[in-house]
Amino acid sequence: MALITKAVRGTQDVLPGDSYKLQHIEQTALGIARDFGFREMRTPVFEHTELFNRSVGETTDVVQKEMYTFQDKGGRSITLRPEGTAGMARACLEHGLNSGILPVKVAYLTSCYRYEKPQAGRLREFHQFGVECFGSAQPQSDAEVISLAHLLLSELGVTGVSLHINSIGCPTCRSEYHRELKAYFEARRGELCETCHGRLERNPMRILDCKSPVCGGIAQDAPVMIDFLCDECRQHFDSVKSFLDEAEIEYEQDPHIVRGLDYYTRTVFEFVSDALGAQAVVCGGGRYDGLFEELGGKHLPSLGFGMGLERLLMVMEAKGAGFPQPPPCEVYLASLGEAAVSRCFSIVTNLRRGGVSAECDTVGRSLKAQMKYADKIGARYTIVVGDNELETGVAALKDMQTGEESRVQLDDGLYTMLYNKSLDRQLAGVADLLGEVIE
Repeated sequence: MALITKAVRGTQDVLPGDSYKLQHIEQTALGIARDFGFREMRTPVFEHTELFNRSVGETTDVVQKEMYTFQDKGGRSITLRPEGTAGMARACLEHGLNSGILPVKVAYLTSCYRYEKPQAGRLREFHQFGVECFGSAQPQSDAEVISLAHLLLSELGVTGVSLHINSIGCPTCRSEYHRELKAYFEARRGELCETCHGRLERNPMRILDCKSPVCGGIAQDAPVMIDFLCDECRQHFDSVKSFLDEAEIEYEQDPHIVRGLDYYTRTVFEFVSDALGAQAVVCGGGRYDGLFEELGGKHLPSLGFGMGLERLLMVMEAKGAGFPQPPPCEVYLASLGEAAVSRCFSIVTNLRRGGVSAECDTVGRSLKAQMKYADKIGARYTIVVGDNELETGVAALKDMQTGEESRVQLDDGLYTMLYNKSLDRQLAGVADLLGEVIE
């Protein structure tokens, strides 16, 4: 029975005391995305398994070891999404967005699921912010997407993050690279893990992304894709770097970045932080020009990135990034007597309709206990309503920070005034919102 009161391993609860931090990240991310012309899109949490087999790649760790796959009652193979791009691309095809105005620029906040060893910043259920740009082959799109991620990290106060970029070419120039890479790993086949034996035959580039320290050590001296780029891919990569230079975004060319998913082509990039004691990728992405063809659609050059929110939050906290505090209760109405309880409930109901954060007693506390509660929740103002206040229709509004008191009317004019006020009011103006101050 104890199991039912514990979260499943690899998942976590976000408690009210922390949720405002993630809300800050999410709202900032979507706001910046809108400034770049990206609009939010949402897709189902599960898809047909074949979607991920085709897009992510059957030789990747994600497909081979980490996906949550099951058969539904109709006998269909269903998978909880392990990443965001494939579902976004599927939705673009299904709803014909690729036949409209291009590029299609979408952003998303989503949960993802991978069965891997839980560790700091890496959970089995995790959350991502991402963007996808469908329908642009131009290098300035690569720079724009990178610029979006760069600005977001800056706005969130994330310091000490470096941008690493690489090009993994196109199918044309990768064919020669694969031959060289296969020959290199073939000479050391006996040292490779069992999983990489299969990768050696089907996709030797996946060995470069193997999590085994032995395979990783061997891969360090392997040929690099940047030396095999065709003229077109090299020109594209040089242009991307030129646009980043124009935007004054610093970067490091890293020939060992390949990313963990098969759909990537040409530009790949990662934003890396050392805030957690070791290098940690807080954002990764790149171009995937052949993905739509893999899914049965027409050629549609595209690109995007994904940013893990749990790891990003850990980096922000490690770097001392600031978080805006959640707005406190603006006014607490304390009641004395049954009639006052009813009246206070009516008042807070109308205050909330007017956009004011207001609370009153709902558990039968004494007046002293109510005032302690108001202090604990950080209420900016309090009003005590008893028989005298009900009779006169006037009460004292107390500023809990300064101790200053003002007299306010408790009548319907108060509510009319609230309806006409902006929802984005300042706390200092709450007295005016509650009613006219009596001199």
